Amino acid sequence: MDSQLSISTGPAEPPLLDRTIGADLLATVARHGEREALVDCASGRRWSYLQLRAIVDEVALGLRRLGVAKGDRVGIWAPNCPEWVFMQYATARLGAILVTINPAYRTHELRYVLQQSGIRTLVAVPAFKTSDYAAMIGETRDECPQLRDVVLIGEPSWAALTAGGDDPAVLDEIEATLHPDDPINIQYTSGTTGFPKGATLSHRNILNNGYLVGELIDYTEADRVCIPVPFYHCFGMVMGNLAATSHGAAMVIPAPGFDPGLTLRAVAGERCTSLYGVPTMFIAMLHHPDFAGFDLSSLRTGIMAGSPCPVETMKQVIDRMGMTEVSICYGMTETSPVSCQTRTDDSLERRVATVGRVGPHLEVKVVDSHGATVPVGETGELCTRGYSVMLGYWEQPDRTAEAVDADGWMHTGDLAVMDADGYLRITGRIKDLVIRGGENVYPREIEEFLLTHPDILDAQVIGVPDEKYGEEVMAWIRMKPSATPLDATTLRAYCSGKLAHYKIPRYVRIVDDFPMTVTGKVRKVEMREIATRDLTT
Repeated sequence: MDSQLSISTGPAEPPLLDRTIGADLLATVARHGEREALVDCASGRRWSYLQLRAIVDEVALGLRRLGVAKGDRVGIWAPNCPEWVFMQYATARLGAILVTINPAYRTHELRYVLQQSGIRTLVAVPAFKTSDYAAMIGETRDECPQLRDVVLIGEPSWAALTAGGDDPAVLDEIEATLHPDDPINIQYTSGTTGFPKGATLSHRNILNNGYLVGELIDYTEADRVCIPVPFYHCFGMVMGNLAATSHGAAMVIPAPGFDPGLTLRAVAGERCTSLYGVPTMFIAMLHHPDFAGFDLSSLRTGIMAGSPCPVETMKQVIDRMGMTEVSICYGMTETSPVSCQTRTDDSLERRVATVGRVGPHLEVKVVDSHGATVPVGETGELCTRGYSVMLGYWEQPDRTAEAVDADGWMHTGDLAVMDADGYLRITGRIKDLVIRGGENVYPREIEEFLLTHPDILDAQVIGVPDEKYGEEVMAWIRMKPSATPLDATTLRAYCSGKLAHYKIPRYVRIVDDFPMTVTGKVRKVEMREIATRDLTT
């Protein structure tokens, strides 16, 4: 990398996979057909790679009988389950575009996604937890004339879809017409304002991202990957499923939704070598009352991503869970998702303090508000370019142009600092930056400091409106079990002399949980709305 400017290019090895997801699955089946491919702990069902290919082909042929063809949008609305995986690979075999729908969506959000993407076939579970998916589909169906077929998993429509009887050779004929650059997936990014945007991703985008993420943590066919993160998001379906299948590794589904105890049980019972999660998931597992009773000795690696990873949590994951080769990944849906990753031979300091270096076949740079690359050590917006950048937002060229510039750089909206060796620290979101009396306050710095308090389990820092300073600093705190809750005065005393005065939280809110997205990201927008309302009433 340039010794002066914050710009870095990843290695050219290993080479990119120049094939479709379907072709890659067939190559893995040819190499590792008898190995276990998929385990569903909730139902006890298991499939080898040969069996997985057979049922994927059944589903693909069933979709074809419904009229699904290359380029058609097929929706999947379900928590983590084997059928979700079958749909992921079946649509890829047909060249259909899988639209992954957030399980937390309600009727108005479902209606928007169905209409905006033009879904013609929707596969869903009838219900999950408090969500009656079948009823919500019924409410929206009349307003979505392009929706021709609804298939409900576990009901007669699913049995009909997988009835078989067609010649699977036709799928190989279809495969020959597909191209790695074809769109294959639409993922709706969580919209903090307005409706979400549909990031459109190709075979090349997500197959290679999954493959290269797996390469950097040394996956082989001997690995068993525990995937408690949602499939509807890149973390589950790309870093989880595609990383596994491109290496012949096993995918282990611990439960339909995240449960710390069931995840630990799956790791122990299935002898998983790798475990994924966002920081809040790892915190929940580490503090599970029966944690010490689970044998986690099979673990060697895994991925922590999705939001900034607290240093103390990372250290405990290595020390108490045995994940000595755990990797931090950074990215976003629009980049398939991973742009930067720590390596297994990185020092502990690098793995707890940075999000690693740029991945193979990618470039990253840090720029100022005018788009100029900043010197090493200075804060700016992180941009990334390469094979992983999305094709665009589905049918929203104007929004695409706002995110991806004329030179192909994806502007992430994240603030970052690059060091002289190309390692990156994410210091926050541009929109999360707190400007107090003209001083830039980076919430991440304060959050890391607050986590050094012996009684604090987790901390999130936001800016709230203030007449005098424009914004003031507020900390939302989750206390450790049995700890005495802190008040603002006590916390400020702890910070005094250790943080600059303008960084010390004026307001403190003790909570049991933070507002979260279904992927485990803290919703700071919602926190600001709640705090602003409470402070002004």
